[in-house]
Amino acid sequence: MRIGQLAALGRTIVETIRYYERIGLMPVPDRNGSGYRHYREEHLRRLVLIRRSRDLGFSLGEIRSLLMLADDPARSCAEVTSLARAHLREVRQRLEGLRALELELEQLAESCQGRHVSDCTILEKLGRTEQNLDAHW
Repeated sequence: MRIGQLAALGRTIVETIRYYERIGLMPVPDRNGSGYRHYREEHLRRLVLIRRSRDLGFSLGEIRSLLMLADDPARSCAEVTSLARAHLREVRQRLEGLRALELELEQLAESCQGRHVSDCTILEKLGRTEQNLDAHW
């Protein structure tokens, strides 16, 4: 298949496939007699694995590690599980940070009772320095 077909089947764009080839995540395919790149089913499987990993928030470095493991089927699946668990820990840490951010924004939004920008406590609190923030928050 050609790159456009691969992109459509892999639900991505041509430029992304070329980028993955440049950084070594996707192997560069052979060219046919007309000079067109000829992609095979293996390229599609690899592209889908990369895209799905990106959807789950894995970094390119983590994806590179996953692909190295996928390229060596005799290796222990425990290594893949370890990578997934490490990523899960990172996601949970980000969620905790987002929950704290949500609470802070909720408190900030509910703090303003002013009718005019000159009375807006939100803008006032956002403009405070760290030293003043702890004392007045």
